[in-house]
Formats: sequence, C-alpha cells, structure tokens
Amino acid sequence: MHLVIVSGLSGSGKSTALNALEDAGYNCIDNLPVSLLPALITQIQLHKDADNQNFAIGIDIRDAWQDLEIFPSMVGHHKDAHLPFTVVFLDAETKKIVQRFSETRRKHPLSDKHRHLTAAIETEHQLLEPMRDAADLVINTTDLNLHQLRELIKSRIAEPHSDGMAVLFESFGFKHGPPNNADIVFDARCLPNPHWKQSLRSQTGRDVDVIDFLDSEPLVQDMLQDITHFLGRWWQHYQANNRSYITVAIGCTGGQHRSVYLCDKLQQQFSGELDNVQVRHRELDAPQ
Repeated sequence: MHLVIVSGLSGSGKSTALNALEDAGYNCIDNLPVSLLPALITQIQLHKDADNQNFAIGIDIRDAWQDLEIFPSMVGHHKDAHLPFTVVFLDAETKKIVQRFSETRRKHPLSDKHRHLTAAIETEHQLLEPMRDAADLVINTTDLNLHQLRELIKSRIAEPHSDGMAVLFESFGFKHGPPNNADIVFDARCLPNPHWKQSLRSQTGRDVDVIDFLDSEPLVQDMLQDITHFLGRWWQHYQANNRSYITVAIGCTGGQHRSVYLCDKLQQQFSGELDNVQVRHRELDAPQ
C-alpha cells in the first residue's frame, strides 16, 4: 500500500499529476480538507495489507487554508507510525502561472475584485509554505508540458519502487538555466567539448562516437571519479536524514554532450548500489 499526497499552487499541474496517478491504478481523492486527512488515513490503513491498494489525495488552497499550518506536524506523526506515504508539492514561477490562467481563462481561487491575479498567486505561495516545507519531493513545473509532467509523475511516483531513496540524474544546458528541482548541481563546462569537433557536433552524449571521445579524455574521467566518490560518500547521510528523493543535476553549455554522458555513466554506476536510480536529459527530452 502506498499513499501519495499531492499539493501545490493553483495552475501548477496538480490535476495532471492526479490523473497520471489514477491512470497508474491509484484511488484518487481531490480537494480533501486537511482536517479530514487523519480520519481518511485511518480508513486507508485498513487496506494496508491488500495488494495494489494505492491512494492519492489532492490538497490545495481551495480547502480551509487555516488548517494548512497543522499539516507538517500531521505528516510527522503519521511517518513516525511508519505509514508508507509520499508528499509531493508542485511549484511554478509566478509568470508561468499567470500565463496558464490567461490561456485557460480560469479564475484563481484567491483572486477577487480586491486582489489581482499576481497578488493572489503570491498570497497562495505564502499560505502553502507549510505544505511545501513538509514535501518529500518538490517538482517545479515551469518548464514542463503536460506530457513531461505525466511522465515524471509516472517514473518518480507511480511506478513501483523499493522503500529506499530515489535518485534522479538530470543533464541540462547552462545556457537555458539550471533545473529548479535540483538538490545538487555539478558544472561540466570546464571539460573538453565534443561540440568543437565537427563530426561530433550533431551527435549527443548517448552516441557511440561521443562516448568514445569522452571516454578517452583524462579530465572527463577525473570529474566522473570525483563525482562518484562524493555521492558515494554522502548517500548514507541523505538517507539518514529521511530524504526520499534526490535530484543530481549536471550541466554543460548546451546540455547535449558532456552532461548527458556523465549522467548516463553515473546512472550505470549507482544502479548496482541503489534500488531506484533514474536519468533524465532535459534538453534532449525538450519538445522540438
């Protein structure tokens, strides 16, 4: 049995996340008041020994927001009782939220004749801070489309995993900015760049010729070894601090060659040590 609590800003993609979980077989309940959560968890515990009984609950600002401050202590209490559940918070930049509401012509739940849309979003940020602080996984959806968000929810939450820490290696290009969700960031721009070899420019870090080129570069291997040693040294401390999810982002200039190569190598390296290791290439996966 697994319980997922999904919260986040209005317009951040909570409905998409819940739909993805429902498609994966979760029993979903949206817009649940926080005050009713303990009673629902008690009922869910009756099914904890049943196979494939997974639940997802949506909680957001439409509920009695005065109750949101009690959420962190409630989460701590139930986690102390060893109930297997994950809290996911969806975030996004204010500018992007404004754009989404403008495109859909929906009304923000906190906007009225006295509070314009931007002010409503900023107020919601403040009110939902206790939810964000209690989250196991924060996903910034600013640069994600619906398909990408669904795939991210599916791979990181919905698919069956062990109870250990989930690690995501994500490559990116610094010219597009670092990922908002990253916990640890490494900069690979100092490494030899396949881009400057005409025969490799159109390829990526997943192509054999680029892999052979980077395999032969001592500086690349030194950085790979240093990152491997650093992460291997600190995994146990993150896990001891009850971290359920860690995102390790590695960037190069364009996010096509060096960062892709390093993320794939690290995913291969740690798959034998950790039960849940994934890889994502932001620029390669971006819609064309």
